[in-house]
Amino acid sequence: MQNSDNLQFLLNNPNLSADLKHIAQKVLNKQRITFDEGVLLYEQGELGYLGTLANHIRQERHGDKTYFNRNFHIEPTNLCVYDCKFCSYSRLLKQKSEGWEYTMDEMFDMVTKYDGEPVTEVHIVGGVLPQYDVPFYQQLFARIRAHRPELHIKALTPVEYHYIFKKAKIDYATGMRLMQEAGLDSIPGGGAEIFDPEIRDQISKDKCTADQWLAIHEEWHKLGGRSNATMLYGHIEEFKHRIDHMERLRQLQDKTGGFQTFIPLKFRNKDNQMSHVPEVSVIEDLRNYAVARIYLDNFDHIKAYWAMISRTTAQLSLNFGVDDIDGTLDDTTKIYSMAGAEEQHPGMSTKQLVELIKHVGRQPIERDTLYNVVTDYTNFEFENEPKPQYYKLPVIN
Repeated sequence: MQNSDNLQFLLNNPNLSADLKHIAQKVLNKQRITFDEGVLLYEQGELGYLGTLANHIRQERHGDKTYFNRNFHIEPTNLCVYDCKFCSYSRLLKQKSEGWEYTMDEMFDMVTKYDGEPVTEVHIVGGVLPQYDVPFYQQLFARIRAHRPELHIKALTPVEYHYIFKKAKIDYATGMRLMQEAGLDSIPGGGAEIFDPEIRDQISKDKCTADQWLAIHEEWHKLGGRSNATMLYGHIEEFKHRIDHMERLRQLQDKTGGFQTFIPLKFRNKDNQMSHVPEVSVIEDLRNYAVARIYLDNFDHIKAYWAMISRTTAQLSLNFGVDDIDGTLDDTTKIYSMAGAEEQHPGMSTKQLVELIKHVGRQPIERDTLYNVVTDYTNFEFENEPKPQYYKLPVIN
């Protein structure tokens, strides 16, 4: 009720423009906003206005529930055939001395290391190299499935799938079916960056196109699979490019319904080829989360990675449309720390994460990959909880 009252207050504000009032009325009436209205939100929407709209939608969908999960992350390699200008993580083949390449057995050993731990998901994503091909991942997924059948395998971005399917001379539909038969459960949202071809060509030339990225997700959705989506923001793109990106996602979601979560990823400028581009402010981070929640009316969840944007900003984001802040993790996941994220050696126990959520009046819910409730921590009492040995974040989830 209070949430609706806040929206009514906006509608009664004589200083608010007619266009912004019209958008607020649409949100109240659960009506879809247009492309031009999305751009207008970025151009004219002040933080408080956007937060009121986004939080209204969040409360309508999830109440105070805030989700996190327990998983671990395998990064097969940080070597890559692609040269993305924004990436601080990968190394080209000529920089091989600065990289790693795990074998099949080494990756499987990482899985068995978590035997007996209450993790629900393994997340596998990394660089693109020729030896990590279709047969390799078929065998890896099958070994994991045979060893721990209940462990959810979320693996590989469309960038990786596009490369290995092309190398195998198979189409996307065949490739995704083979992956599913081998044990794949869902796919993460990485590699989306910005869909606009002009921007994409400048920051990640030669990588799969927007249409190819979307086509791989579509084929996966046709098989009944679920996936996530990301957007890299805060670099050389304009507001219209962000809305174009979300519009393409919204259209595919209308068609398939297979996306679960949208994750805006903040551009970090440490040690990459775009270090001259300044990072956007925390205010812009929050505005971006809010616009995403307003625009993507057919996405159930908006996620923020606390390790990427800091614990405090993650808490703030829960009032700007975000309902998922991922989970406990350790610093074995390097994609964010190498790019200059606030958390250089991140690690939070379940108790710490639950308290972080509770401190801003939200309800901590541990989920599995498909958002089934594992544990509701609202009234949970911790008893001298030992610090878990796994604190893993699915980096580009």
